Amino acid sequence: MTFLAAPLSRRQTVAVDVAGVKVGGGHPVVVQSMTNTDTADIEATASQVAALARAGSELVRITVDRDEAAAAVPHIRERLLQWNVDVPLVGDFHYIGHKLLADHPACAEALDKYRINPGNVGFKAKRDTQFAEIVEKAIHYGKPVRIGVNWGSLDQELLTQLMDENSRAAVPRSAREVMHEAIVQSALLSAERAEEIGLGRDRIILSAKVSQVQDLIAVYVELAQRSNYALHLGLTEAGMGSKGLVASSAAMGLLLQQGIGDTIRYSLTPEPGGDRTKEVIASQELLQTMGFRSFVPVVAACPGCGRTTSTVFQELARDVQDYIRASMPQWREKYPGVEALNLAVMGCIVNGPGESKHADIGISLPGTGEHPSAPVYIDGERVTTLRGDGIVAEFRTIVEAYIERRFGRRDVAAE
Repeated sequence: MTFLAAPLSRRQTVAVDVAGVKVGGGHPVVVQSMTNTDTADIEATASQVAALARAGSELVRITVDRDEAAAAVPHIRERLLQWNVDVPLVGDFHYIGHKLLADHPACAEALDKYRINPGNVGFKAKRDTQFAEIVEKAIHYGKPVRIGVNWGSLDQELLTQLMDENSRAAVPRSAREVMHEAIVQSALLSAERAEEIGLGRDRIILSAKVSQVQDLIAVYVELAQRSNYALHLGLTEAGMGSKGLVASSAAMGLLLQQGIGDTIRYSLTPEPGGDRTKEVIASQELLQTMGFRSFVPVVAACPGCGRTTSTVFQELARDVQDYIRASMPQWREKYPGVEALNLAVMGCIVNGPGESKHADIGISLPGTGEHPSAPVYIDGERVTTLRGDGIVAEFRTIVEAYIERRFGRRDVAAE
């Protein structure tokens, strides 16, 4: 058995520039997300885009499905700029994208990337023509394109053709394998066609969305072996809650470990009225826990057991984590490098002191029956012991002071 101590080297792909965000070409894996508002509602959509961007989404996709939505896009862009939110906007087009881009040039200009699905860009004789019209608009406006195949809307003519060929083969493949091949061919043939029209390879990103973990892995491994296009990863219709998180993490984690994937999204079903930014946080946490990127300081906390019947350490871990994430928009500007900070909030003396010493800052709270004191460690050394009802506030003050001392900007001239 081989144990991987660190992520494998990244697959070499052609870099794509999306309004200053580099996708592929060895650049860091990019986090993206998608709104679920009616794009025609300018205020609601701009507000959600801003929330996603502030949470850390580096690309935000919006649905452009009808004239009212297309007409709203430049106003959404204007509103975002008024709020100093400069995040690339991706337009998601299905069925009539060619018409919307032609009828709404301000929309075509305001978007930073177009996403099209070769399975529903047009049907029969109109497919090639309408696909070409979208690609030509992308060339005219200098926009990259994501060619996003989805097995829920796969090109049925291509699938039927491959199924017929398979039935005549001496050793037929399974229907599932033929489906994988249809998805891969749809993406690659569409990309080839886009290049023939004149869209550069450095303007093309591919994706192949399925909803089962093993299918996603099989399809992307094949895509990676047969092309050097930048790839967007995502398990479509991943589901709600822990199911969606676990399935997406399993699929994308295995692919990222093989060096496959240049941008990712968690397609989570939100709870009714739920917070859309959770999909951004999930993407960041996957990349950070795998060692690819750092977004926020890491808080290590023990799971709790019979030795930790008090909820103090749980509450402190939650409060510190929430405080860090709420503070990060300001900290990124004020404290460069703060995302590399490691903290530990432990619940008893078994592993508490050891874990705390390994962290930049750690606290070991008393477990059941232990002396009511909480030693605090900084850079491996015990510096103080907290007691009483003010432990939470005192520990936060210690964290703030450490961040200021270690990551605060220094006046070089004064030194």
